[in-house]
Amino acid sequence: MARQQERARRTRAAIIRSAAVEFGKSGYAAASLNRILEGSRATKGAMYFHFDSKEDLARAVLETAVDRYRTSAERWLARTDLGPLDVLHGMVDEVALRLEHDIIVQAEFRLIIEPDFYRDVQAGGGRILGRATRALAVRAIDQGQLRADADPDRFTRTISAALAGQRYLIDILGSGVDLRARFQEALEVVVEAMATPEWAEKFRNDGWRAQARLEELGLGA
Repeated sequence: MARQQERARRTRAAIIRSAAVEFGKSGYAAASLNRILEGSRATKGAMYFHFDSKEDLARAVLETAVDRYRTSAERWLARTDLGPLDVLHGMVDEVALRLEHDIIVQAEFRLIIEPDFYRDVQAGGGRILGRATRALAVRAIDQGQLRADADPDRFTRTISAALAGQRYLIDILGSGVDLRARFQEALEVVVEAMATPEWAEKFRNDGWRAQARLEELGLGA
């Protein structure tokens, strides 16, 4: 029984991964179930055992991406060896890495900008990232990294919009743009506008103390 369950889990994961590749490449409407099956090496019967429809499959991709955002945010928020702004930088850097290399997260970004999934934006990875950003902004105010009069909501909205804008620009400018560098640039502009002089001076001397590492993200799973 345990072996059958593991085999079913692997089959389901393979179908989701193949679907993410197809949705990320073709979008939702043009995505082909046959290409998804070919990529997963699963049978049609296996696919319909796990998923009722193409929409059901797309929502499984979205849920998998949300799980990855949640795991990432929780891991960074749990760091006690870094100040809140360094934690924020590490988390944002990981998001950039995932948008560059994680096909599940790439597919989520493609799906939520399509009309069929507009409503999923409110429960997607961006919402998780926003909540984590706000929590870190509150910590940064409490610890004297952001000014006492800084507004955590304004801080979060501005960073979220700046990061989303940078990601959309990649589609316009094409490949060759370093998304991690663009995300870091956007983050620094907002942070430096609201930071205390003491933090700003230390940052000019030390720079960021945390960054994500591709090998630690488990993207082969």
